[in-house]
Amino acid sequence: MDVKVLLLGSGGREHALAWKLSQSPLLTQLLCGPGNPGTAKLGTNVALRADVPEEVAAFAKREAVDLVVVGPEAPLVAGVADALADAGIACFGPVAAGARIEGSKAFAKEIMAEAGVPTAAFQTFTDMAAAEAYAVAQGRIVVKADGLAAGKGVIVAHDVEAARAAVRAVGAMGVAGQTMVLEELLEGEEVSAMALCDGERYAMLPLSQDHKRVGEGDTGPNTGGMGAYSPAPFLSAAQLAEVGERVVAPTLAVLRRRGIPFRGVLYAGLMLTRSGPKVLEFNARFGDPETQVLMMQLGEDLLPLLDACARGALVPRTLVSAPGASVGVVLAARGYPDAPEKGQRIEGLEAVPPDATVFLAGTEARDGGVVTAGGRVLTVCARGEDLAQARERAYAAVKAVRFEGMHFRRDIGARGMKAAP
Repeated sequence: MDVKVLLLGSGGREHALAWKLSQSPLLTQLLCGPGNPGTAKLGTNVALRADVPEEVAAFAKREAVDLVVVGPEAPLVAGVADALADAGIACFGPVAAGARIEGSKAFAKEIMAEAGVPTAAFQTFTDMAAAEAYAVAQGRIVVKADGLAAGKGVIVAHDVEAARAAVRAVGAMGVAGQTMVLEELLEGEEVSAMALCDGERYAMLPLSQDHKRVGEGDTGPNTGGMGAYSPAPFLSAAQLAEVGERVVAPTLAVLRRRGIPFRGVLYAGLMLTRSGPKVLEFNARFGDPETQVLMMQLGEDLLPLLDACARGALVPRTLVSAPGASVGVVLAARGYPDAPEKGQRIEGLEAVPPDATVFLAGTEARDGGVVTAGGRVLTVCARGEDLAQARERAYAAVKAVRFEGMHFRRDIGARGMKAAP
């Protein structure tokens, strides 16, 4: 099997996917649209607007692409997979109707309820005054924008004043916040459980844990994610398999009954409560930065797995995991997550130790070097025999990289260290 792949996206997640795909003996050519300076070293970057379905489908057809792999959520919500299906091209990533599970929090809750998936109690509102009254009555609550808000549409409130402010903040998010979901505040460890799905069958990836807050000790505003590690030690292999049976399988079944074959990644954000895992949210794609560590942990060829999912031919099984653990630390630009500075030259990439890997994200090539071009600039990743060694290697590698205004969390993986047996 020879496979020509078009990978859509330009972030750290896409650089990591390109890194893993490029190791496959089945790959004949890797095109990245639009890609970044990291993917350019592994394949060919092409000037492509990933979230314009007709443009992607026409390009894929012209280039005789065998498989399109979609990284970010925006192209999925825009209907890239639908356009590719019409063009007869296999796509790893769900059609727009399936991507609604991420694009609309209210729709996701509806699917969870129908599938009997354990989740937080919730109410959906379109009237801001009613939402505010409900939030104030509850006090401790989570307020979520129904639509996509770049990972920043969820506000946790611990008291009445914060609840009122949260409803107003989400209401001010424009279209994304016109409908909002208010749900009970769950306590516990938050983890990421991702499954590769072919519409009916699935294979679970190792459990990972993201670090959403900008500051150490989970302080400051939410971000797209400041780092991750895998495997997260909070669930046994049997418990992770149970998440597949209680969350992934029934969700795929409900979507299938509705005529939506979900082919891609079903990512369940879980809260591990005293009464068991509960789903906080669904995403319709690989997490970022979790993908960066998952690609290091996956001990087998990614390409045939994605191709099988896209064609509805996945053989469900336990995926091969590399021994040990992986840690990824995001280096962010000054001002992130609000107004990140851009254009700072990145130094030291060539000095990163060989036991670490750097995945570029918000970057661009300029004057023979690489400069910052986004909030999350890159992820420094390392594997180790255990979590402690992986952390040590990742943070040692961070010391090699420099750019003006660089900031990062120094506690990535710390909760996993406390929980590790």
